[in-house]
Parts: sequence; structure tokens; C-alpha cells
Amino acid sequence: MRQVIIIGSGPAGYTAAIYAARANLEPLVIASSVEAGGELMNTTDVENFPGFPEGIMGPDLMTKMQEQAERFGAEVLYDDVVSLDVTGDTKTVTLGSGAVHEGEAIVFATGSAPRKIGIEGESRLSGRGVSYCATCDGFFFREKVIAVVGGGDSAMEEATFLTKFASKVYVIHRRDELRASKIMQERAFKNEKIEFVWNSAVVDILGDDAVNGVVLEDTVDGSRRELALDGVFVAIGNDPRTHLVHDKLALTPEGTVWVDGRSSRTSVPGVFAAGDVIDPTYRQAVTAAGSGTVAALDVEHYLAARGEAALPATDAAQIDGLPDAATVGA
Repeated sequence: MRQVIIIGSGPAGYTAAIYAARANLEPLVIASSVEAGGELMNTTDVENFPGFPEGIMGPDLMTKMQEQAERFGAEVLYDDVVSLDVTGDTKTVTLGSGAVHEGEAIVFATGSAPRKIGIEGESRLSGRGVSYCATCDGFFFREKVIAVVGGGDSAMEEATFLTKFASKVYVIHRRDELRASKIMQERAFKNEKIEFVWNSAVVDILGDDAVNGVVLEDTVDGSRRELALDGVFVAIGNDPRTHLVHDKLALTPEGTVWVDGRSSRTSVPGVFAAGDVIDPTYRQAVTAAGSGTVAALDVEHYLAARGEAALPATDAAQIDGLPDAATVGA
């Protein structure tokens, strides 16, 4: 039996692993078979993570975090969790390979997944001109005309990156101003290859075997028009990956895992959560890493308390006051 199993291998998961390993908890990190490293694996330059004044590539940052965790004794397993049993003192994690692992505690750090528009043609043409990752697919759009849907930092980063390949990049946004940070906006506005399409929503993606255009609806007057394109990159946000814990852990109205105040304690004793899966607001690599630190320290305190004859009064009160597995505040 493991002392702690960490599900997820983004900044939160690996930071939790670093701290847990240094505390001699010998953590097992379930890193996923296809999405190891989290969303930063799809990011180019990370310029705002402390300690890298010249910036660092997202995959390089995640590789360094993994190496640091393994240096202190963390074990990384490339497999996918298919089910969890968090009832009782022993937690059970079942993997896609059929392997079953038991742990005294779990850190749930599964991050978030790209949000879809939810329109005709999107799923059908996914991988055929519809993409959610510029760094993954940008190379295939050399000298093509493409669009990025969204108005936040991710959309601006994707649009700017795609100008390295595409002949023209439209940025399609529902409003007449961006949500992106000032520096990201300035970079996009200065790029001659980028053209902004304001007050417009993509209501259909056109094409049989590949994308050849989109249908845009004016968000002010409702009029529609077609825009010829070779590709569509969707960058409208992310949703927390909570499918494994529905009806097991309490969720917030935003769909994130509920935690007790600034701690990582979930509604089930022995299960802790960290990173974007608990954060609907900030969703930064550095805040996720800090959250992973909190989770590891909470796990250490939890395991220490389990080793005593009885829980300290403060810890017992914290656990007794947790909500059931339901949406908090719904």
C-alpha cells in the first residue's frame, strides 16, 4: 500500500510529488498515458514562471519538474485512471491497464481540458482542420488562412504563435474588446498577420473532409456571414477534469472540486485536490504549483494524524465539518 497516490502530472501534481517525496512519503504519480505533463506540454514560451528570466518552453519546464520529483524518490507511472474508490480508510485507484493501487491518501490534480464551442462540424472536423493546440498542429497550416476563436491570453498566445506558419490569422471574438492581459493584446495588435473579427460568434464550421470555412453570427444585430478558412483553433477556456469524482467529492457551482478554505482538503477525508481542478479563477502554472505544495503538506499532516491514537481535536473538527459529495452552494 502506498502512503500517497498523486493523480495528475501538471505543475500541481509534480510539485506535490516533490514535497511528498522529500517528506519520505514515496509518492506514486499517475501521469496519464497520453497527456503526461498537463496543459503546459502544449505551451510554447512560459515567461512568467519565477526563476526563468529568459522564459522556458512548457515541455521543458514539466520535464524539469518530473526530474526533480524523481530525484527525491517519486515514482511516475504512465497510465490512465479509470475509476476511484475513496470510501473507507484505504483508497483504491484502478488503471486502464487493469492494475489496482491502494493508498492511504490521494492528491487529485487532474487539471482542466480545453473547452469546446459545441457546434455542428466541430467534433466531425476535429483533427481535420479543427484544433485545440497551436503548438501541436500549427506546422500543418503553413501558408494557410486560419482563425483562432477566443479573446483571452490563450487565444492571443495561439494566434501569435500561428503567425509563424499561417499566411493570415483571424481572431474571432464575441465582444468588442479582449479579456487578455495588456502585454498579450499589444503583441497581437502589432502583428501584421493578425486581423480581429469583433462581435462575432462561430455558429457552424463548414467542410466535408476538412475545414473550408465558418459561419459567423453578429452578436449585435444577429446577421450571419461565411468566412473562408483552412483551419479553426479553439481557445475559449478550459473545464476542470472532474469526471472521475462526480458523486464522490463535493463540487463547487463552477464545477471545480470543493476544498476547505485555503487548504487542499476535499469533502472526503484522505482525499486532497490541487491545481486547476480546484481553481476557476487564476489558472496559472505558478498558482497550481503553490496549490500542489499545500496538498503535499496537508497529506503529510493527515498521515501523521492517522499514526496517532486519535486525531487532534482541531483536525477532527476540520474533518467532521466537511460537506457530502454534492455541489456546494448549488
